[in-house]
Amino acid sequence: MINREIIEAFSQIAREKNVDRSELGEIIEKVFLTLIEKKYGSTENFDVIVNMDKGEIEIYQQKTIVEEVTDPLTEISLEEARILDPDLDVGDPYVEIIDPISFGRRLISHAKQILNQQIMRVEKNAIYEEYSKKVGQIIIGDVHQIRRDAIFINIGKAELKMPREEQIPGERYRRGESIKSILKEAVLGAMGPEIIVSRADPQFLIKLFENEVPEIYDRTIEIKKVARHAGDRSKVIVESNDRRIDAVGACVGIKGSRIQAIVRELNNEKIDIINNSSEPEILITRALSPAKPYMLEIDEEKKSALAIFDDEEISVAIGKNGQNIRLASEVTGYTIDAIKKSDYELSETETIYLEEIEGLTEHNWKLLYSVGIETAEELLNTPQEELVSIKGMGNKTVDKIISVVEEVVRKRKEELEAVREAARAEAASSDDYEEADDFGPEEEDLEASDDKIIDDIVQE
Repeated sequence: MINREIIEAFSQIAREKNVDRSELGEIIEKVFLTLIEKKYGSTENFDVIVNMDKGEIEIYQQKTIVEEVTDPLTEISLEEARILDPDLDVGDPYVEIIDPISFGRRLISHAKQILNQQIMRVEKNAIYEEYSKKVGQIIIGDVHQIRRDAIFINIGKAELKMPREEQIPGERYRRGESIKSILKEAVLGAMGPEIIVSRADPQFLIKLFENEVPEIYDRTIEIKKVARHAGDRSKVIVESNDRRIDAVGACVGIKGSRIQAIVRELNNEKIDIINNSSEPEILITRALSPAKPYMLEIDEEKKSALAIFDDEEISVAIGKNGQNIRLASEVTGYTIDAIKKSDYELSETETIYLEEIEGLTEHNWKLLYSVGIETAEELLNTPQEELVSIKGMGNKTVDKIISVVEEVVRKRKEELEAVREAARAEAASSDDYEEADDFGPEEEDLEASDDKIIDDIVQE
């Protein structure tokens, strides 16, 4: 039977594409509705029934019996209808059976093309459904194609895309190479599913920690915040929910085994593991590793901090192109500025003597000197009523003196801030920086440097 031949031909395509039989039946139904539309111009009065078990396709066309046919698509004459059933009358419904072979070989061939398209659509939908449920998971696939703006990874029938911005800078990929990444996004577009994977996303680093550190996977240790510059440096704040377990030590592992596995996967990216603290000064100090600030000035209201470093350590604190200070700011939530101790102390300890201030007469500053007030700081810290009580001083004179001194102090502070800003800019733009050998030792040096590695990463 032609029906069975058609279904068998379609079934063979479906087997090759690994499509379920029940789903194939729905696809064949849609295919023949498309053929009906192409041949008759409408499908409104047609029904298609596909029986996969029997290998049958049944097509029915519903018509109305009339005396004179004006629309052959929806009507049949009484005379023609009574050939099959003499009891029929005008106005009765009539169902005509359409033989699939009537569509001709060309249309059947066209149907196979439509079937292939439908199966491809089903395959793409299945891939999307599968991978949309895996967003946030680490997956492993083989590099299939390398382009300038992206690499493409194959896992079975699925093709995954890793755009350039999701790659670790400096990494080189080879066709056929196995690669690990995190599934970042799955979108179903007009051309099918687009599945985006990443090695640069901070979530990839978090997942690697979950895989390597059981205490993170079971939530005994929490990763509170991550700041990452892929391929170069990351900062990870961790906190233990069990007082008996040291969060940093658990992440490091025995002789650095756990952290080294992550570092190797990330192409020797340096990782600073930071013990969480509710005290901003402690948290910021730890986050600035590998540099250690000499002093911190923290503004809780503005969520900002000024970190003062010994002159020889400022380049380490800033990092290449300001990277270390930027990551520390991101991971702590504070805007952190770094400055050299020598620049900070410039004008901080400089005393402004009243006799040096333009606008104060010799008579005025000598009167103030006579009562022990010699500097701008001493003047501004003296209550106004005490100044007025000095013989030879009146309210207007005191007001004028205070106004002049306050203006000088304000300008001196602005000059100091300008010096600091210039120092920050100079340090941030400098390429003359140092880096700590936290987690990047060569393979042969690992055993010898285990103790040093652990010392470097535990920021207590």
